[in-house]
Amino acid sequence: MNNDEMIRKTESVCPVCLKKIPAILKKSENGVIRQEKTCQEHGIFEIPVWNGRFDYAEWISREMPLSEEEAAHCDGDCRACNAHGQGTCCVILEVTKACNLSCTFCFAHGGEARTMPSVDSLKQDIDRIVQLAGDPLLQLSGGEPTLRDDLPELVRYAKEAGCSYTQVNTNGIRLAEDESYVAALANAGLDIVFLQFDGVSDEIYRALRGRDLLETKLRAIRNCDKYRIGVTLVPTVVPEVNDHVLGDVIRLAVELFPAVRSVHFQPVTYLGRYPGIQSTANHYTLDELMQDLVDQTGIPESALLPSRCDHAACEFHATFIINDSGQMIPVSDRANDVRIARTSAAQNRRYVAEHWRRGEEDAVCKTERPTIEEQTDAVCRAVRPDRVEKPLPLLLGKKEDLDFDTFIRYMKTRTLKISGMAFQDASNLDLERLYRCSLHVYEGGKLLPFCGKYLTPMSE
Repeated sequence: MNNDEMIRKTESVCPVCLKKIPAILKKSENGVIRQEKTCQEHGIFEIPVWNGRFDYAEWISREMPLSEEEAAHCDGDCRACNAHGQGTCCVILEVTKACNLSCTFCFAHGGEARTMPSVDSLKQDIDRIVQLAGDPLLQLSGGEPTLRDDLPELVRYAKEAGCSYTQVNTNGIRLAEDESYVAALANAGLDIVFLQFDGVSDEIYRALRGRDLLETKLRAIRNCDKYRIGVTLVPTVVPEVNDHVLGDVIRLAVELFPAVRSVHFQPVTYLGRYPGIQSTANHYTLDELMQDLVDQTGIPESALLPSRCDHAACEFHATFIINDSGQMIPVSDRANDVRIARTSAAQNRRYVAEHWRRGEEDAVCKTERPTIEEQTDAVCRAVRPDRVEKPLPLLLGKKEDLDFDTFIRYMKTRTLKISGMAFQDASNLDLERLYRCSLHVYEGGKLLPFCGKYLTPMSE
């Protein structure tokens, strides 16, 4: 007998035809949350969206269900809609479709076209983005944006047009090979490099990116550090490929702090290009990611917080201080966070950008600080193919060991952010989440929620 409990009504889309259809969320006795929906033409679809590692009701306690009025505004086609329930935190502007990799997973179908919009048309796009979003965090993306020689010119123009924060989403190849290009980006005012970084072994890069790239990634970080551009490591997490090395990525980020200011995990989602329809049954949910992080690092569960800007089921974040010994001190606390009000997209944008960019941080006092190559060597050797072996724990400290003045100063100068964003695809899209998205993509004079813009129909 099925004792699953219906806990939420929402709206979704048919994975095949993308038509808007009703959906429900049901909870099983073991805490697994499944989305169920039926398309009159293509049948019944059911998929887990939360695997019971964390209490779902507690995690989304701030979220009100999609109202009838909100649902009526949303027809599932973001390209034809201007009605969104959240402002804009970050705007993605695609500056090219060309790419110098052909990755196994790519939401933007990078490299399948060689188009390069003119610099003048992109400047007009930037003006329109500022008109629509005010003062956004602007992410220049692609394809691979560093294939453009004029990318520094676009960064400079964006700053002059009113974007206080600029970010480049990149695989890091050119940043590793062309130091003068990194210098030009820094001189133009680039704040953040959003660096594709899937793990600390070339085996992982061969599986996901088609070639050995670890040393390339490390050279890119070194060059960004030289010119004081903040680096966010962005692993795409794929089950059975790199979900067992999350802790190793965090350990590497700590070793490379403050060159690396944050790690932003992205569980794989089935948008754009991916290996095949059979893969969609193996969704890696946000709570699985969080549990794996806890298990592989020793980070307390209470340090992981739901988003207060986007829908809670979309994101988690955590804040740590790095002390003189290179220890991580958790400072975020879910028990206290529930008493804090939701933040606007503008507030969230300022908070995220100020923590991801390079500021006037205190130096981390490590005796005879090694080179980046030496720092990464021990972490790379610690990667084990045996998934059963217990991962190495992180070195964690306690904030109680810091006096008040030091704590306040370190909160401004020595924070490492860890976060994760669970994107949606046609199999699990929830319009309640999409409606409250603050990550927008610019297209044709409009700002579209990320998962709506890149939504890809799946084969029957």
